[in-house]
Amino acid sequence: MTTNPKVKTKFAYINDMPYELKEGETILSFIKRYQGENTVPTLCDAPNLEPFGSCRVCSVEVALEKDGRRKTMASCHTPIMDGSFIYPNSKSVRALRKNILELVITDHPLDCLTCEVNGNCELQSVAGQVGITGVRYPEGENHLDREKDLSHPYMVSDLSKCINCYRCVRACDEVQGELVLSMAGRGFDSRIVKGSDLSFMDSDCVSCGACAQACPTAAISDVFHSKTALVADKTRTICTYCGVGCNLEVSAADGEVFSITAPWDAEVNQGHTCLKGRFAFGFYDHPDRLREPMIKKNGEFVKSSWEEAYDLIAEKLTSYKKEFGPDSIAGISSSRCTNEENYLMQKFMRAVVGTNNIDGCARVCHSPTALGMQRTFGTGAATNSIEDLKHTDCIMIIGANPTDAHPVTGAKLKQHTMRGKTTIVIDPRRTELAKYAHYHLALRPGTNVAVLNMMMHYIVEEGLVDNDFVLTRTEGFDEFLKEIKNLNIDEMESISGVDRNLVKKAAIAYATADTAMSFHGLGVTEHSQGTFAVMQIANLAMLTGNIGKKGVGVNPLRGQNNVQGSADMGVQPHQGAGYLDITNPEINQRYTEFYGVDVPREVGYKIPEMFDAGLAGQLKAIWIIGEDVVQTDPNTQKVIKSLENTDFVVVQELFMTETAKYADVILPGASFIEKNGTFTNGERRVQRVNKIVEPIGNAKADGQIIVDIMNKMGYAQPDYTPDGMLEEISQIVPFFAGIKWEDLGINGKQWPVAEDGTDTKILHGEEFKRGKGFFEFHPFEESVEIIQNGKEYPYILTTNRELEHYNCGAMTRRTGNVEILTDDFLMINPKDASDNLINNGDLVCLESPRGKVDIKARITDEVNPGILSTTFHFPEIMVNNITSDVHDSEALCPEYKVVSVRIRKSKGKKKMLN
Repeated sequence: MTTNPKVKTKFAYINDMPYELKEGETILSFIKRYQGENTVPTLCDAPNLEPFGSCRVCSVEVALEKDGRRKTMASCHTPIMDGSFIYPNSKSVRALRKNILELVITDHPLDCLTCEVNGNCELQSVAGQVGITGVRYPEGENHLDREKDLSHPYMVSDLSKCINCYRCVRACDEVQGELVLSMAGRGFDSRIVKGSDLSFMDSDCVSCGACAQACPTAAISDVFHSKTALVADKTRTICTYCGVGCNLEVSAADGEVFSITAPWDAEVNQGHTCLKGRFAFGFYDHPDRLREPMIKKNGEFVKSSWEEAYDLIAEKLTSYKKEFGPDSIAGISSSRCTNEENYLMQKFMRAVVGTNNIDGCARVCHSPTALGMQRTFGTGAATNSIEDLKHTDCIMIIGANPTDAHPVTGAKLKQHTMRGKTTIVIDPRRTELAKYAHYHLALRPGTNVAVLNMMMHYIVEEGLVDNDFVLTRTEGFDEFLKEIKNLNIDEMESISGVDRNLVKKAAIAYATADTAMSFHGLGVTEHSQGTFAVMQIANLAMLTGNIGKKGVGVNPLRGQNNVQGSADMGVQPHQGAGYLDITNPEINQRYTEFYGVDVPREVGYKIPEMFDAGLAGQLKAIWIIGEDVVQTDPNTQKVIKSLENTDFVVVQELFMTETAKYADVILPGASFIEKNGTFTNGERRVQRVNKIVEPIGNAKADGQIIVDIMNKMGYAQPDYTPDGMLEEISQIVPFFAGIKWEDLGINGKQWPVAEDGTDTKILHGEEFKRGKGFFEFHPFEESVEIIQNGKEYPYILTTNRELEHYNCGAMTRRTGNVEILTDDFLMINPKDASDNLINNGDLVCLESPRGKVDIKARITDEVNPGILSTTFHFPEIMVNNITSDVHDSEALCPEYKVVSVRIRKSKGKKKMLN
């Protein structure tokens, strides 16, 4: 390695021995790097918190020269100085630490043997390290009369054990950004308070557990005793909920899961996770779990053996294939399943059944993202990593509410915003991030294309185009430029409801930032123009050169935990594993040779087309894995009629979902805690999912079920193992070429991964996957839903997800989360509520051309007049009874975000809002 001779190497000394120092490090980090983690004890320091210096236990002696005058300093927040001499454990420092610990312990209950964290208490450990054998000071009384807070389904506090280290306050502020915890009082009367001195349940706590994990004692903990030392095994795995892909450390023994924490060394979540990842695991052994295969006989489900269920499925599918052809059969795979299981499902449909009728939940969420980004860049995945937030000057969040739907990434975005970094939010709702944003463009639902075109018009008008990037890296710009210059701003302003001057300011802010990142969610994709809106976001990035480097890019916030991976594995009707075009003769031949059978070339059914085919009598059988299409897909009654009209329905699930009720055969699958494999998160990171316990009852890993059926139908497929499946996948998916189970480590790898194992943090650095990025103009077009139904149904309903629950809520409704958020609600502006004589908590009849539901009102200014928003987590409401059959024009993603409705106060009983 060569060094610059003009740069002087800097040294500091530990116990008179010289060590090279790094720019910007503290004395504590310097000592840890050379002497080990436990050389200097600490109490107020934590791996994911900024240095604070409140406990002074980390004090060391510092001199500016050898044998010079020494000064005692807190090492955690003091920068290391060139030429300084550090003495970490001198006699006077040891005496000081001992004195500090004695004072702390005088006001701390000495019930260690019965304490939850005995053996895993940092105070206990530090006291032992410092050499506390007795306390010279009289016992304090202030802390000992503080009552435990047991109000919350998860969070617990016993502040008699608080040592005022501020770690919980800082975790709430610096990690989650919620600002719920603070310190009240002075001296011995000082204490931690929640909100305005409330209980956990009554405060604004979002139950992330960051404070509990940060707390060095049992002052703040949880009902699962996650800090107890009495656990046999801790296993690293990946969360089953959203696309952030948080690493989890699961404590289990004797086939039972006790608790979950977040590992500090996880690149994705750095010791943080949300209430779902940390606490909502109780569904895995819930009494409602499906434990045996079941066959419907005479209208009733009857338990069966696996062999009987397999025989029936194989017999039925074989007979339909022979009589009606392979295209009479369809499959829906699951983004809650592993990459390997999704790969097997699409392989089964293509190689065993002989059809491309395979699709997954990406169809109803991010299929426009994949298609739009593929058209523009050549690859339909996030261009950058979440870590790049550290390197960006501007963030733009479009159609997403990440603090609820992607909480750990949402917390990082919120921290960015709270630090004053430029933030643009384009969303009909005043989301949490919109409240902090510099520019909130509260557009009418369905008008993303209009607003994004306005932004690009102003960037061109103001001369802010990155001409060098456009000239050398893109094509199609001249035609695009003609259209964007001629945009009718008056019309777009009127259509969107957003002031042109605000749009102009936001456009200039994005274009003039040195680096700008965009993040988008379902508020972009779940529209009739979803694909075109995604292409415009990509165009914005190219227009300003915000692609191919750190701190920039287009970054979709993926919904389910493995929605990226399921698409990567070929769970779509037009592309096989690795996004290869199944209609291309050369690609088809490659699949045929690899699978050893003829693979079909015709594009198969997308999910909406499957339901149409079912209604038309053309679909005879469908196998659905882990998707509750009855509750979560739009126009529920149409979905039900289609399933009823399909001869043979197989559902593979964890619970008796609304969809499972319409099955002919139910197969009990395994949860993420009960299987091995990999998930791919929203930043293309492939991470290991490790089995914690065996599948419940007689359930099986979903991959093994698919393998069993493949073999039953005459296709030889080895038993399911993650290493064996990855070996096969790496041979057919180009960007998985270097992915091996044993090499993924604790933090995974971001694809594409070269054969030598080198992964990729940033896409499109030198060139796009398609060669040059493609500009293409698309004008705004009004949704058919508004054109046909807007006059009779004048309100626009959009849908959203709440923090506590997840899509249909089948898992979270079987955990303590249901005590925090008990049912769905309708957000309604005060003006609309007043116009319709609706009060907070009233039941509202919400009606569309498809049907009506009764739902309780939550009056709020988060939505503008004329706009309503609701969740769809609870089957008691079945909100999708009223959503429409309008889809994205290109990818057929349902338009959940624009539903024409009318409202009136229901005659039902008023409900209390929790």
